Amino acid sequence: MYGWLWRHLPGPAVVRVLLLLVLAAAVLATCFTWLFPWLAPYMPFNDTTVGE
Repeated sequence: MYGWLWRHLPGPAVVRVLLLLVLAAAVLATCFTWLFPWLAPYMPFNDTTVGE
């Protein structure tokens, strides 16, 4: 996957690295903004057995 992405990005290596950093930041921002909050109620971490 990384090889495919590297081959399809335009420009020299420096531009490719910068584009990869921007793409990684966009994916992380998307995950923290929409994906993780949507997924949180479905995760079993909120079901505790300690307490009443």
